[in-house]
Amino acid sequence: MEAARRELNARGADVSPAFHFTAFGAAPSPGPDPNGDSYKTFASFADPDGNTWLLQEIKTRMEGRGTSSEDVPTLTGLLRETEMHHGEYEPTAPKHHWSGWYAAYMVARERGASSDEAVRDATLHIEGTLERAQA
Repeated sequence: MEAARRELNARGADVSPAFHFTAFGAAPSPGPDPNGDSYKTFASFADPDGNTWLLQEIKTRMEGRGTSSEDVPTLTGLLRETEMHHGEYEPTAPKHHWSGWYAAYMVARERGASSDEAVRDATLHIEGTLERAQA
């Protein structure tokens, strides 16, 4: 967080000091999260157009978040998971290219969906795409 604040301030932004919340709906407390937990330390600033931005410190991502861009073993695991679920879907699925189902599944997982939710999203994507193509 401090490195990001320094860089943004050096570029002319006026970034607030770090803060955290002690309870839902409570006013922010100064300083970083006392436990150092990911997702719990923030800072804010406004851009020249008046848009307000909120920085959030993430030291360790939650499972299923940002997995494809981290490293080769993580991406390999996600691809194998996707392949397994697509293999279960494909025998009953309408004709489609595997890449569309894989992409929808992986994006859902990256956004934090469970594997069951990602299967649903990928299936809806394929079937919706085919319906639109037939219309």
